[in-house]
Amino acid sequence: MAIDLSKKPGRLPALVIYLTVGDPDLETTRMAALAAIDAGAEVLELGVPFSDPVADGPVIQRASERALSRGTRLADVLVLAAELRRLRPRAGLVIFSYFNPILRMGLEGFCQRAAESGVDGTLVTDLIVEEAAGYLAATRRFSLQPIFLAAPTSTDARLKSIAAVSQGFVYAISRTGITGARQELPSDARQLVERLRAFTKLPVAVGFGISRPEHVAAVGEFADAAVVGSAIVSLIEQSGRDAVPARIAEFIQGLRPALAITG
Repeated sequence: MAIDLSKKPGRLPALVIYLTVGDPDLETTRMAALAAIDAGAEVLELGVPFSDPVADGPVIQRASERALSRGTRLADVLVLAAELRRLRPRAGLVIFSYFNPILRMGLEGFCQRAAESGVDGTLVTDLIVEEAAGYLAATRRFSLQPIFLAAPTSTDARLKSIAAVSQGFVYAISRTGITGARQELPSDARQLVERLRAFTKLPVAVGFGISRPEHVAAVGEFADAAVVGSAIVSLIEQSGRDAVPARIAEFIQGLRPALAITG
């Protein structure tokens, strides 16, 4: 299946929810993922824990450390993806990883296993579009949708290159720096989305720092989807294992309290 983040008339933006797989254990991630989908998340980013997550703030860094201490690896993420595809066939599933775990598995092998697991798309945080030819060829062979990050500092030439090879959606980073919840949505986000619109008709999702209903509503004024990561990971960190599904559902439902289809 394909990722669909097209914003429907009269609706707030779609939600893309990030989870660090294996934090605090694989079963909790499974419960959190199902709760997120059932609460209205259109797409899940299944984060592969990594020992040096340079783009991530302390919340996701700690989550990766906990997951790795439990022995969670890329293969486990793909097994979970297959289970989620079976249980929630309509959900969008994206593998969110740094490049090193993929290289260790083997690019062809990873893409084949991801496709067999029912994954829709892949987002490699530290792979720049200029060095992605082999990766793009492999994703095409296995019908995976490659998703790239676009930053406020990206030149128009780079945005054009990103737009040319992206599928599913483009992930617009709302600000420079590392991941983490913030009080205010940066003003750079709107300008970046407007610049991207000149090069692509794909949906644009805005992430980095989104944690409140007002952030989601603000993103909906100019983008198709909001990505929520650190706020979800922090919630899991602060919750007892049995409380995670209910707290995830309540949080996600609260992000779009006015969700409704009009007309």
